[in-house]
Amino acid sequence: MAGLRELGLVEGKNLIIEYRWAEGKYERLPGLAAELVQMKVNVIVAGGGPAVQAAKEATASIPIVMVRVGDPVGSGFVASLSRPGGNITGLSNIIGEVAGKYVDLLRAAVPQLSRVTVLMNPNTPSHPEYLQRIQAAGKTNAVTVSSIQASTASQIEAAFDAMKQERAGALIVLADPFLSSQAQRIVELAAQHRLATMFWTRRPVEAGGLMSYGQNNAEHHYRAATYIDKILKGANPGDLPVEQATKVELVINLKTAKAIKLTIPQQLLLQADKVIE
Repeated sequence: MAGLRELGLVEGKNLIIEYRWAEGKYERLPGLAAELVQMKVNVIVAGGGPAVQAAKEATASIPIVMVRVGDPVGSGFVASLSRPGGNITGLSNIIGEVAGKYVDLLRAAVPQLSRVTVLMNPNTPSHPEYLQRIQAAGKTNAVTVSSIQASTASQIEAAFDAMKQERAGALIVLADPFLSSQAQRIVELAAQHRLATMFWTRRPVEAGGLMSYGQNNAEHHYRAATYIDKILKGANPGDLPVEQATKVELVINLKTAKAIKLTIPQQLLLQADKVIE
């Protein structure tokens, strides 16, 4: 909203925003996208691959601004980053590029770490690729990497029981709208089990997670406003290059570290962009 206001677009004055939220239930996305198309909105903003796919299937004419998409070319959303073509443009994230770094950072925080569990959503197409990169990093660090899938709240509860049985020392939560909606519960369960956690963005860490490494999603959404503004002024989305995130930040929650009886090495703290105390 701040990005829109700075460009002179104010909700209730010269802008109407129709909000639709699937609450992590991907099966609702096609219906929600169809609603927006029927309303003949000027622009659809879609967050995450599943939402963009639903919007893409619902319309080939209404401009779509995507955010938080890992591989827009590989996903078939755009022809290329420089010339998207079609009706989709926006911003791509760098989760795939940094996923392998998660194990390095967790190993630095927990030197005795030997087992890591990756929490992934079976409905998110990019997750198997991210898992492969994390497993490769695990081999380099002599860390065993296993995975658990969850697409419902009850499966998340069960996942922690399974992690306890496996004696996992840390948890990596992959970027995903559903898992994002469950971040608070994941943080609470991790605290109960004294598990070190790694997230893809800072908000879950501000809520009590241990660490995050990736882009600042708030800034990502802020940048989306420039695409909305250009399209409303007549620009063709197919001619607007897709913007790639370039800034990666490391956030560490020292309060959480103390709560799970973990001492973060000073060298790692010095690498952090933000330390929550």
